[in-house]
Amino acid sequence: MHAIGIIPARYASTRLPGKPLVDLGGQSMIQRVVAQARQAGLRRVVVATDDERILKHVREFGGEAVPTSAEHPSGTDRIWDAYQQLGTTADCIINIQGDEPFIHPAQIDALVKLFARPEPPQLATLVKPVVSEEELFSPHLPKVVLDAAGHALYFSRHPLPYQRQHAPADWLRHHRYLRHIGLYAYRPDVLAEITRLPPSALELAESLEQLRWLENGYRILTAETTLETIGIDTPEDVKRARAYLARQ
Repeated sequence: MHAIGIIPARYASTRLPGKPLVDLGGQSMIQRVVAQARQAGLRRVVVATDDERILKHVREFGGEAVPTSAEHPSGTDRIWDAYQQLGTTADCIINIQGDEPFIHPAQIDALVKLFARPEPPQLATLVKPVVSEEELFSPHLPKVVLDAAGHALYFSRHPLPYQRQHAPADWLRHHRYLRHIGLYAYRPDVLAEITRLPPSALELAESLEQLRWLENGYRILTAETTLETIGIDTPEDVKRARAYLARQ
């Protein structure tokens, strides 16, 4: 298996400008993401960025980085741009979120393992059991429903399925809900194809890019994880991450 991990990293962020360079316990966020990714079974870990400051910083701590266009509408497009520049081929490409400094190597490996099958998937992602009402009803934590073989049927910011026979407060007692973890894996040929797709109606309604792929007939295989990560989107998230590191 030849798997490459690519980490899209933008400097601009509405809620937290310069997010990849934020200091977390003496290391930048992007440095921590790279360090975690390097512990997984990847042949190569590359940062894809549109900012010279991030590019320089990654190279200074010994990471590999490539410059990409600032005009890309999504991380998926940035991943494809970077992959084309690498001058290599891979069995799968892993899109590792640049704001997940505590990503578990085992979560990355779970996706890589799916591509070792005799018939590798087109696309893959992670799911995690919902454990609280807060998770279930949070629009910031997309939920997913699967078919019998583990392929995603639909993603939504609303709890799915709706249980007509039970009150919402009892839903977790009567159904095993899954939430989506935003770690993606692609076959290179499929990645090339999905970057050419226009935004879809379902994607625009839910603001979830993966619905564009489903709406166009692509299949997304899932692997399940019980491991939790800490995403960084706001200054409050930074404080929580620093507190977490202090406890360690």
